[in-house]
Amino acid sequence: MPYFDDLLLQTRKERDAFIATPVIQRALRDGVDRAMYLDFLGQAYHHVRHTCRLLSCAIAQCSDDDQTYINSLLQYIEEEKGHEEWILDDIRDLGGDSEAVRHGQGDLPCRLMVAYVYYAIGHISPYALLGMVHVLEGMSAALALTAASTLKQSLAIEGNAGFSYLSSHGTLDQEHVAFFQDLVNDVGDPDDQRAIIDMAKVIYQLYGDIFTAIEQAHAGDRNAA
Repeated sequence: MPYFDDLLLQTRKERDAFIATPVIQRALRDGVDRAMYLDFLGQAYHHVRHTCRLLSCAIAQCSDDDQTYINSLLQYIEEEKGHEEWILDDIRDLGGDSEAVRHGQGDLPCRLMVAYVYYAIGHISPYALLGMVHVLEGMSAALALTAASTLKQSLAIEGNAGFSYLSSHGTLDQEHVAFFQDLVNDVGDPDDQRAIIDMAKVIYQLYGDIFTAIEQAHAGDRNAA
């Protein structure tokens, strides 16, 4: 069995649990209000802005024998540059305070997710990064375009203003998933393979926590009102 297929098999339970997260299911079905979508974009900014830094950290942890992996990460860095600015543009287009987001911090679940990825790269394996990529890129490809369409309808927005990150990321990540599949199939070391699978399982949980926290915060606002 190719390793990519084994990765899908070993993480199926966590992937299904993430997709079944109530707030994600409701957003895909009914959309969300503007405030919740802006909150999602804010959290997205605070993990996407670390993408190139995390890729660089993984490169720094590689040995001379990992040159193929290093070259792939260098290519990936070039493709990911500036994506966090797309998010800030969307926040501005929707009337949000992009500068407050830029100079703020992510909520605790977002910070914990990013911190764990740094930890795993430095203390477990630089290949662990691929577990995060598998979740974030894979879920973007699977859900982003559908979510963008539903959210536009719920917010009564025409055109792409406010949705450049979500729409473009969904399209781009379909290409990234194919690139990722080839990349992980070249990982032959069993310890590195286990690190990727373990990271993917953890990120499914932590990424889901980000969405759940957003929902809980807005439920509290509604109750207060």
